[in-house]
Amino acid sequence: MKQIRFFLVTMMLTLSAVVMAQKTTVSGVLMDKTLNEGEPFATVRVFKAGKSDKPIAMFITDENGHFQQEVKGKGKFDIVFSSVGKEELRQSIELGKETPLDLGTIFMKENETMLKGVEVVAQKPLVKMEVDKMSYNVAEDEDSKSNTVLDMLRKVPMVTVDGQDNITVNGSSSFKVYVDGMPNVMFSSNPSMVFKSMPASAVKSIEVMTNPGAKYDAEGAAGVLNIVMNKQNPQAAQSMNGYNGTVRASAGNKQLGGSLFLNGQQGKLSYSANVMTSYNKPGNTTTEMEQIQDNGVSQLMTSSNNVKTPFTMGSLSLGYQLDSMSVLNLTAQVNSMNMKSTGTSTTTMGGNAYGNGFSYGSTTDMKNSRTSFSGSIDYQRFFNKEHTQSLALTYQLNYSPATTEMTNNFGTSSTIIDLTDRFSENKDKTTNHIFQIDYTMPLAQGQTLSMGSKLQLHDATSDAKYYLKGTYDPSSSSDYEYKNSILAGYGEYVGNFGQFGLKAGLRYEYTWQDVEYHLGNGQDFSTSYGSLVPTASMQYTISQGSNLGLTYNMRISRPGISYLNPYVDKTNPIALSYGNPDLDVEKAHNVSLVYNAFTSKLMVNLNLHHNFVDNAISQYSFYDTDNLLNTTYGNVVKSHQTGLSGYVNYLLTKNTRIFFNGGLNYTDLRSTALDQKNSGWTANIMAGIQQTLPWDLKLSAFAITSTKSYNLQGYSGGFNLVTASVSKSLLKDKLNLSISGLMGLNKGGNINIETSSRGKDFTSNTSIKVPIYGVTFTVSYTFGNSRVSQKQHQSRVQNDFIEQQSQGEMLNSIGTETK
Repeated sequence: MKQIRFFLVTMMLTLSAVVMAQKTTVSGVLMDKTLNEGEPFATVRVFKAGKSDKPIAMFITDENGHFQQEVKGKGKFDIVFSSVGKEELRQSIELGKETPLDLGTIFMKENETMLKGVEVVAQKPLVKMEVDKMSYNVAEDEDSKSNTVLDMLRKVPMVTVDGQDNITVNGSSSFKVYVDGMPNVMFSSNPSMVFKSMPASAVKSIEVMTNPGAKYDAEGAAGVLNIVMNKQNPQAAQSMNGYNGTVRASAGNKQLGGSLFLNGQQGKLSYSANVMTSYNKPGNTTTEMEQIQDNGVSQLMTSSNNVKTPFTMGSLSLGYQLDSMSVLNLTAQVNSMNMKSTGTSTTTMGGNAYGNGFSYGSTTDMKNSRTSFSGSIDYQRFFNKEHTQSLALTYQLNYSPATTEMTNNFGTSSTIIDLTDRFSENKDKTTNHIFQIDYTMPLAQGQTLSMGSKLQLHDATSDAKYYLKGTYDPSSSSDYEYKNSILAGYGEYVGNFGQFGLKAGLRYEYTWQDVEYHLGNGQDFSTSYGSLVPTASMQYTISQGSNLGLTYNMRISRPGISYLNPYVDKTNPIALSYGNPDLDVEKAHNVSLVYNAFTSKLMVNLNLHHNFVDNAISQYSFYDTDNLLNTTYGNVVKSHQTGLSGYVNYLLTKNTRIFFNGGLNYTDLRSTALDQKNSGWTANIMAGIQQTLPWDLKLSAFAITSTKSYNLQGYSGGFNLVTASVSKSLLKDKLNLSISGLMGLNKGGNINIETSSRGKDFTSNTSIKVPIYGVTFTVSYTFGNSRVSQKQHQSRVQNDFIEQQSQGEMLNSIGTETK
């Protein structure tokens, strides 16, 4: 009898072990019901049904609220979700019956009960790292209350802003600017001016897409800079009706500015509006250029130039939730820029026909005015409750007229050089229509297929009138129309298989270009071509705090009308510039190896990349038989660039955070057509600190340096500058006061940029002094009655602090603070 009893007990224990050994993969996505956003780094615990003493499994969601975990056991269990400031959520599940077990989308509500006496705050991560994209969380950066978007870009990984506010992405100026995932012509045409005038408080995050994927346009060799605006989500719960806004004003020795940002929600309608204006006066830039030709002719030019730029922009976004499965969005944006530039120059010529020396002076006045409009309407329909299957229809209109006037007066005459006073007026007008359809569907657990098509109709006109001594000169004028149509289709697959992830896509774009001349020395021409653009990325999750990825993509750069236009610019009496209508589309191939790692205090990103282009478009210069310097463009360069970029964000103490953002690149450029080659190393570094001082003052200080960068015929020198700001929040963080400064590290607070160029028959050296020293005082005030926007900027109350802190090494929340 004892033997039988022993046998039965043994069998029951064995059976129990077998049952508990069974594993079920539990997955889903946890969402914030109010914001309709993924709930990052929430705690997920699994208990036996009806018990809460000891969990059989515990894990956390990722930065997007997704979770996927193997859980041992069979039968009925309870799964409990808890997160900062949320009501604890408990659901019943059954393991062993269905594997994998997909719980779909789970929504958490806000916890209305606040802890009394002690409030523990956890800060969201500033940077979200992915294999093919990086996101800088502007809204969570303390400096966003007082800085502009251009200031914030200096901190963004893989982005560089030089002393003249020129922006490069991954070392290249060939990138496209998107706003909320859609291309924006106004931002792309003059990004530094727009970002310099836009308050950072209007932006939620900045995404750097080095491998945008097949869904995005293939244009832009360096990728896409996507600006995600700070606005309400129309699918958020209507119970949070209300509004929030920020009014901001700034004044300094270089600029004046003001802005008003407002967003909110009323029922099913969400809205955001943004109005900003600025007046920029960067100061007097001086240039000294010395050029020596192989035939002995020399040229020395010194010039001084002063620029004033008033800029105004307004935008409106509306979102309406038609029902639980469909959303309608409308956007409208208008901006106006009027740049005025005045300059004087003195030129001395010597050698050959110029004898012992010949000098002349000139004054140049330029006015550039541009008013642009952009609007869009898109409709999105979901076909399942998880919102993983959807159809989106989009129409976008961009309209941008511009006028440029330039006057050159010499005040003297010459039999050697044509010094006739001249005036030019160029009127451009660009209209762009975009029609797009996108469809996304789940294939299986963790697998998605996206397909879509896009049609762009681009129409541009240019009417350039040229005058000599006030008399119209039709032989030097130009009037043409440029049509560019692009039809594209794409397919993209995304799959996640445990620790391994894959994304692969293919995009095909067919382009038609037509140019018709009504006046000028150009000839009508038409061309059409197709571009097949592949993209792929693989990601391996080493641990919950690190991953490794490999990406490949091909990007293209179509020559714009300024590159194609054969109109000859004769405003400079000793130089000519014109485009080349025979240019071909540039194709760039990019390969990257990416490593990401993060802990509760440290975040590291390393990107080893190689870029090569066999038909790069390059500007080059040469002298003609009339001894005039000709500058034009051609597909004449083979370019190879290999580099390593890195980003480090470390919370040294609860009051001190240090940053590092930099890169090292080797560039090799060769041109058989011009019989020239050039190569060299380029480095750029941004290092900084954010420090909380006594009286809760916030200090940010950064030093930025960059070495020379190389082109086919020479190089452009680097720069060194420092920037710092101190801010103080009052009235429960509603009022923010700050003072910021920017200074070059050369004499007088300038930056000196040295450039050198070696052509087939000349050598040219240029020195540019840019006065960038400036101090700006900013005051901003936040108002409103809705908590939604506040939760996008403020940290949440931690109601299970001890448990979350024990998992600190798995969290991507950079630091904690106790109040």
